[in-house]
This record gives sequence, structure tokens and C-alpha cells, in this order.
Amino acid sequence: MTIVDKSQKKGELQYHIDLKPGDVGEYVLLPGDPARVEIFAKFVDKPQKIAYKREYQTYTGYYKGIKVSCTSTGIGCPSTAIAVEELVNIGATTFIRIGSCAGLQEGVHPRDLIIATGSMRNEGTTSFYAPMELPAVPDFYLTQALVQSAEELKDRLGLTYHVGLSGADDGLYQETPRFITKLNSLGLKGVEMESAAIFIITHLKGLRGACICSVGGNTFTGEMLEDVEAGKNLPSRFESVIQVALEAVYKIHNYHTNYMRR
Repeated sequence: MTIVDKSQKKGELQYHIDLKPGDVGEYVLLPGDPARVEIFAKFVDKPQKIAYKREYQTYTGYYKGIKVSCTSTGIGCPSTAIAVEELVNIGATTFIRIGSCAGLQEGVHPRDLIIATGSMRNEGTTSFYAPMELPAVPDFYLTQALVQSAEELKDRLGLTYHVGLSGADDGLYQETPRFITKLNSLGLKGVEMESAAIFIITHLKGLRGACICSVGGNTFTGEMLEDVEAGKNLPSRFESVIQVALEAVYKIHNYHTNYMRR
């Protein structure tokens, strides 16, 4: 019997994302929803739609002269892990999840941003990569770049951001009131479904991963998006997420170029 090593497909056309070397930049933003990739295209120069297969839509463009791509991952850690693995195979090294999450603490409102400093592994995918004792944490410098960018842009974009622990769940409809209360009591700022896979995989491969999300609703307080958007003509809440992430790419690129490569 021949066992195929699926991790050794580097330098080839990738089966699920339908991308090959040269299609993407070193830096890749990762929303869940394919529609959010098209929002990304509004904020980069020379945006080009590269591929759209299954849940994976990819655009590549340039931000302040830096080649940046955006690939949707679909929902959850399994499909996110596939995207990250295949993007790594074609040269990507730096990943920022840009998506939606639920708030879990008082004072975290819809449309606020959460920058994750770690992810509680309430999912099964990462157990295939590492024991549960290994924490899922983002790259420090990339996360710091997100925080700095959010601070610099908060007045111009009118955004509020929070920094702290998040969680990655598998069962959206099993997030019972009792479970949400538990996450709140543990001090988690928010919860989504993809960050743990990005953090664990990038850590194990010696790459960079981070996460910034827009709050769609607070599952602890019950405050929902329509509560804060009622009667207002507001831009997509993902525009600020993307702008902060792109500026973080610019910062980490300059840091990596000017200091890490000396």
C-alpha cells in the first residue's frame, strides 16, 4: 500500500484552493466569507481575482507596494487548516484572520474589533497537530502590529477595539447559555471558529499568524448588530478590520525587512 504524504505538495497547483506559486503574496488575509474577499479588493491597488473554488476565493493586490492576498476559508477550523496548509505550500508566510466573532464581555459591543492574544481550543482540528496542552497563541510581533494599527486608525475610522483572549468553537448551535457563561467567566473577550487552527499551524511551521475580528453580536449580554445599526447608513463593518490588517501588514513587512533580515 502506498501512503500519500499530503503535506509535501509544495510548489504545485493546490487542489482545494486552486492556486499555484506566484498567485499569492507572502502576506494573506483570511476571512471566512468569500464575499468579504471582494471588500478587500477595494483597499488594494491592482486587485486581481485569482481563483474561486469551493469556499476558497482569492484576490491578490498591492498595499503600499507590498503584494498582499486575501483567501476565504469557509467556516471552522477544518477548512481553515486546509487553506493555510496549501497557502504555505505556495509561499505564504504571514496570515491574519479577518472575520466576525461574538463578544463575551460587558462593554464589548457590535462593530467593535477584537484582537486575539490567544485562542481557547474548543475544536477538534488542532488536536491532529498538537496535544491540547500546547496553547494556541498568535505571533507576538504581528499581533503588536495589529494593536498599533488599530490605535493609529481608531479616530479616523471611528472604531473601538479590545485586546485579549478569544475562543475557537466547533459547534455554533451548541453554544448554550451555560457554555457562554463559562467562556465569559474565563475572561474571553470573544469567540469565533477559526483562530486556533491558524495559530497552531503557523506556530508549528515557524510562520506568523494573528487574528482581528469584528463583533457581530454579544452572546453574553444579548446586544445584537441591529441594536447599534438601526436607522444608520454605516459602511460594512469589515472595512475597518481590513484597513487595520493591511496597515499591520505594512508595519510587519517593514520590521521584517529592516531588522529581522540584517
